[in-house]
Amino acid sequence: MLKSYEALYENGQVTWLTDQPNITTARIIITILEEPPASSRRAAPGSIAGKATTLGDLVSPIVSEGDWECLMGSC
Repeated sequence: MLKSYEALYENGQVTWLTDQPNITTARIIITILEEPPASSRRAAPGSIAGKATTLGDLVSPIVSEGDWECLMGSC
């Protein structure tokens, strides 16, 4: 069975980014990505960074429940 683990290879050393596999000996296949990740946090492209505004609570609706019918064109 194949299992995938994420790691960084730097100067001959492997640093595991996820849980280290619990093995002593294994045959492995290594896929090299062109660039190492810049950071583990996602970032917005520079062209849109800082231009967004949160209009309401991210969990509750931005408009009251009484206005929902108007949003559907029923008013």
